Amino acid sequence: MGYAGAVVKLRASPPPALPADLPIADVLGLSRNPAFDPARLRGDEFSELARASRNRMLANALVIVFVASVFIPLIGWLIVGLWAGALAIVLTKSRQTDMMLVDPGSYGPHATLAHLQNLYAVASALCWVTALLLFPWLADGAQATMLLLVVMSIMIGSTFVFSTSPLSVLIYISILGSGAMLSLGLEAQWHAMSGMTLFTITSLVATIQVRTIFLKGRLAEASLVEKEAVVSMLLREFEENEADWLWEIDPARKLRAVSPRFAFALGRSQADIEGKPLLEMVAGQTWASGQFPPSLHDLAERLKNRENFSNILVQVSILGEERWWELSGTPMRDDQGRFTGYRGVGSDVTEQRKSSEKIAYLARYDTLTQLPNRLQLTEALGEALRYAAQWRTRCALLMVDLDRFKAVNDSLGHMTGDKLLAQVSARLQSLMGENQLCGRLGGDEFAIVIREASAPGVIGDLAQRVIERLSEPYQIDHHTLYVGASVGSAEGPRDGITVEEMMRNADLALYRAKDSGGGDHCVFEPVLHASAEERRQLEVSLRKALSLDEMVLHYQPVVDARSHAVVSFEALVRWNSADHGFVSPAKFIPLAEDTRLIVPIGQWVIRKACEEARHWPDHIKVNVNVSPEQLLEPGFHEEVVQALAATGLRPDRLEVEVTESIFLRDASIARSALEQVMALGCSVALDDFGTGYSSLGYLRKLKFSTIKVDRTFVQGAAQDSAESLAIINAVVAMAKSLKMTTTAEGVETAEEAELIRNLGCDKIQGFYFGRPMPAEDARKLFHIARELRA
Repeated sequence: MGYAGAVVKLRASPPPALPADLPIADVLGLSRNPAFDPARLRGDEFSELARASRNRMLANALVIVFVASVFIPLIGWLIVGLWAGALAIVLTKSRQTDMMLVDPGSYGPHATLAHLQNLYAVASALCWVTALLLFPWLADGAQATMLLLVVMSIMIGSTFVFSTSPLSVLIYISILGSGAMLSLGLEAQWHAMSGMTLFTITSLVATIQVRTIFLKGRLAEASLVEKEAVVSMLLREFEENEADWLWEIDPARKLRAVSPRFAFALGRSQADIEGKPLLEMVAGQTWASGQFPPSLHDLAERLKNRENFSNILVQVSILGEERWWELSGTPMRDDQGRFTGYRGVGSDVTEQRKSSEKIAYLARYDTLTQLPNRLQLTEALGEALRYAAQWRTRCALLMVDLDRFKAVNDSLGHMTGDKLLAQVSARLQSLMGENQLCGRLGGDEFAIVIREASAPGVIGDLAQRVIERLSEPYQIDHHTLYVGASVGSAEGPRDGITVEEMMRNADLALYRAKDSGGGDHCVFEPVLHASAEERRQLEVSLRKALSLDEMVLHYQPVVDARSHAVVSFEALVRWNSADHGFVSPAKFIPLAEDTRLIVPIGQWVIRKACEEARHWPDHIKVNVNVSPEQLLEPGFHEEVVQALAATGLRPDRLEVEVTESIFLRDASIARSALEQVMALGCSVALDDFGTGYSSLGYLRKLKFSTIKVDRTFVQGAAQDSAESLAIINAVVAMAKSLKMTTTAEGVETAEEAELIRNLGCDKIQGFYFGRPMPAEDARKLFHIARELRA
């Protein structure tokens, strides 16, 4: 950074300005205002404190001797001596405190010493007030006026005494003045008492004014020293910096006194450019045609009008290469005021300008997709809303989110995901028409701003085309990928008059589209606000549910398909909220997974289920569902170990149930966590097999104990669906070959139970054999079974 750049730096961060009025709190040292830092002044204060403290001691000693000489003949040595001794001790202690402040190596915290100064000021003032009230009374009123004048003299002197604790001076004067007013009041001298009140107030105000003048003077000196240091630094930096140069022209705008640095900047020798027109040297090939860049026209006008200019950007051509210079110049005049030319400084800022342009681009465009980013989208939406309000038209915002993109990222990696996003952005860009702007908000979320959306169907048509185009297959690195898109839209100004309202409402509509399964376009409706608020309130209550003991476990029996004997119970969490009543698991479980509250809830479920299983017969297992969020937590197996250790349940009586979705997040971590659980002796069941992204690789790599057949296949088989029957037969046969058991879920009738048993399933679960029940009812089943056997 050269001279011109350093001047900019000086302007950007000048030394602290002297405040016009110092607040009383700052003057008294009661605050730490960044604009007024008393710590900067302590060196000066402490350097004068030693002298001021000595002078205060001498002055008080002289006054004490004078008062003693007057009153010893009147009231005796004893009382006057005791008073003088007490006051001398207080003054000595006060001076010791002052000297501790003067010597920076011997004092403690500044606040503690300032507190001591205030205490000694109170003690000293009380000594003088004691003399003022006691001595004249003992002397039958003699010399009362003299002693009052002495106290007033002390008050005046204290006003001008320098102290690092101005608050102690105010306290000192206030107590002396109060004592003087009291003595006059006791004598019923009311006019004199009023005068004393005015005198005390004047002394206090004068103390603050004197302190303020002192501080302003010190601040002004400190500011001047800082400015001188900055100017010296700038001059030294300019002399050492080879990037800047001086230039000078005569009244005809021809170069003179060309410096070597300026000649180097022009790419020529000093002799070649001496006496040449400045504009000709920097205009390059445009000199002959006169078609200068606008910045050169601006420079020419300023030179013609003999104006001062500072840090103006000029586009120049040096040896055929376009460059950018930053120039500052001042017209020069002789003693008679005649114009003698220009002198100034300059620097080449081409690289800085390129960097600035790049930064400006990065601030408004997404680097991965080259689409406008959130900043530019919000600006465009704001402009569209203003245009719609001015011309009574309509605008729109479409929020676009990719379906199943996370599965691509998790299975094929982020590099493939980035390439997919690049292709998505290209497809979106190809769909844009006039007055339409698309951009990327972040992740796999995009947005489209429609400036003019008054034509019927324009929003729905564009949304449908986006969904269809983005749902077409993608070819990336020899992979054929399929992702869909969901769209939520809001129309302005109907659905919002601000950018924030439009984005919130379009996002609510997008959430509805995703929640309904994706691949759809949803328009914002006011009812969505109520749903979002309900979800927010539900989340607030869910965060407190465990601490308020609102969660409870119900248990659904799993029976042997042949004997119908209970072999295990599946633990199912239920929530009875104090604010919302009974909340369906279908509502709060997805919310818990979205907010990661499922992790502490899942930990509680494992612990609670193991505790309850201790009350069952030894051959009965407990099945616990584990969320992918919980399973992928570091140390999941340690949570299982702690639950088993705390409850004393044998590991073989705990069966962990997981779904295939765990392998879409991070298959290696999921597999490792399950293997660690199996190593403890627990069994693992694969739930909902066949309903998701099924892969026989899961069964080959992990030794599951049970495969659970989803209730949709059970119901389909009961309705003679050939596909459902084939799937159940295949799952049963595969499980038997892999030495795994099968459990059919959702069995609700005797006919379904008979069918499942005939198809070869080992275990059955469903309403036919028992609904989810409280722990007490589950225990009763065992009592009933024992009674029947008896």
